[in-house]
Amino acid sequence: MRVLGIESSCDETGVAVYDSDAGLIAHHLYSQVKLHADYGGVVPELASRDHIRKTLPMIQRVLRDSGSEPADIDGVAFTLGPGLVGALMVGSCIGRSLAYAWGVPAVGVHHMEGHLLAPMLEENPPSFPFVALLVSGGHTQLMRVDGIGQYELLGESLDDAAGEAFDKAAKMLDLDYPGGPQIAKLASRGTERFKFPRPMTDRPGLDFSFSGLKTYTLNTIAEHAGPDGLPDDQTMADIAYAFQDAVVDTLLIKCRRAVEQTGLKALIMAGGVSANQSLREKLQKVMAKKGVQVYYPRPEFCVDNGAMIAFAGCQRLLAGQTEDLGISVKARWPLTSLPALAG
Repeated sequence: MRVLGIESSCDETGVAVYDSDAGLIAHHLYSQVKLHADYGGVVPELASRDHIRKTLPMIQRVLRDSGSEPADIDGVAFTLGPGLVGALMVGSCIGRSLAYAWGVPAVGVHHMEGHLLAPMLEENPPSFPFVALLVSGGHTQLMRVDGIGQYELLGESLDDAAGEAFDKAAKMLDLDYPGGPQIAKLASRGTERFKFPRPMTDRPGLDFSFSGLKTYTLNTIAEHAGPDGLPDDQTMADIAYAFQDAVVDTLLIKCRRAVEQTGLKALIMAGGVSANQSLREKLQKVMAKKGVQVYYPRPEFCVDNGAMIAFAGCQRLLAGQTEDLGISVKARWPLTSLPALAG
């Protein structure tokens, strides 16, 4: 089965063609980062309008690059949710319309299931069951995964997700959006001068909280601020280092607890924050000591992308799952509510 995948949940437009026999054939990604940078975050209306401008030309490009004609496409997958309603509507309308015009089935994909399955696109994919750490812009969750659609929530953030915390800390430090890469770049020049708290690690459980860490960061900046309201360059780097180190350590502690609690020997990490090099290196070391194999997608598949939607959609289309042609999206959508696929 050859599937066209469309991702438009937030500020990236992703389109891909995935074949159940040949694998990923072509994919393209457009980021709206420059569009939203002046505002310090995503402006939903601007995001929706840009998806409208970019999606159809990108579909034409991906079809051309994959050597596919519309007649070669056996199904269309699009992100149904969660995400920004306007942005989701663009992908939903285009995806369902193409499916109707081409006479093929359409399926709406859960954005986080796309991230969760993204490591399956690599040459050495994980086998079920495994623990999944999902760390995207709006989600921080730990899941036990026994198969596609067989998800048990182990823990999640009670307030901001890790990605949101990075964005807000970056804004405090007067860094550009998105915050994760900017914090990481600044932290590379930092030292261990400050020790920030590791929230909710002094109690049992697998839930996260990053609101207190943000407050601690803001207070530290204010304490060392100069006349312009910001600390000197080295202190800024030291604060970025301490913040990143606290987030990474918190994620590591919870992951270690999750594999100990489940007894599983495989862990996948996916979502935008999973591209953080410090997090990857430290998670690899911690899990290796426990005999746990770690899997994650290549950096281009950590961000929102069409390849993960095409892959996840292909699995559900092969199992017979389809959508009707009524236009709808799901701004909120629990991952654990998805139907399980047999086998």
